Amino acid sequence: MPSLAIVILNYNRADLLGDCLASIYAHPTRCQLAVWVVDNASTDHSVEMVHARFPQVQLIVSRYNGGFAYGNNLALRQIVYPSTFKVQKEPEYVLLLNNDTVVPPGALDGLVDYLEQHDAVGVVGPRLLLPDGTLDLACRRSFPTPLVALYRMTGLARLFPRSRRFGRYNLTYLDPACETEVDAVVGACMLLRTSIIREVGLLDEQFFMYGEDLDWAYRIKQYGWRIVYYPDVHVWHYKRAASSRRAIPSLRAFYDAMRTFHRKHYAATTPVLLNALIEVGITLKEMIALGGNLIRPSALRRAH
Repeated sequence: MPSLAIVILNYNRADLLGDCLASIYAHPTRCQLAVWVVDNASTDHSVEMVHARFPQVQLIVSRYNGGFAYGNNLALRQIVYPSTFKVQKEPEYVLLLNNDTVVPPGALDGLVDYLEQHDAVGVVGPRLLLPDGTLDLACRRSFPTPLVALYRMTGLARLFPRSRRFGRYNLTYLDPACETEVDAVVGACMLLRTSIIREVGLLDEQFFMYGEDLDWAYRIKQYGWRIVYYPDVHVWHYKRAASSRRAIPSLRAFYDAMRTFHRKHYAATTPVLLNALIEVGITLKEMIALGGNLIRPSALRRAH
């Protein structure tokens, strides 16, 4: 029987977290299951809710909100290095899962089964569906190389989503029902082999929010592992439900992540003028997004 650890990061969304955990425990799984919740310094009743409704959860309460990578790493260290922390045996698989997701029956076993049957695949992600039933485009992506980033920043990706050239980032030219090898899936629902975390390392904590899943995927691919989008399994994603409450800081984190990823992986091999154009483009996009949010009512502000 394969073993699975699920890591869910939470910040001030007891309502979403409760629904997410309830969906996990609503139906038995064939795999041996352990659920970890990391509370990132919430000020609502999230911690009390978990204690009262889900005492079986392994809860880590952080007094400091260090972001997505920081919070997930608090649990990942204990999962990947159990002897150091004197906890349970290391599971074979780890699932990063957002608190704003709902897991249908069979989804967890379906993802685990896929990795069990495909030895060369290190990471698999499901079809993530938004509340209206449309595809969350982030669930299958190409790396934002300088050229791909340029297509996005100039709006060509939005204008020509069916183009194999311009639609490369979100693979919008592909049928959502098409299983395919991708550069990255999204950290909102990302299953990987525990052995890979030890091989590649934890999430990079210089990313506060956004970008850390892309960075992880980039490093995993460098080690020769395949990453697959697997649409036969779907998970519901109430996207931006948490970040929209802090839209301005989330926007800043989003564009900071773009800069960090480019500087870490592409800047050294990119011509100076193109580097400058990308940096200017990111800054202009950030200023436009921030300005647009400032004139919107708070309820309509977007995280990115």
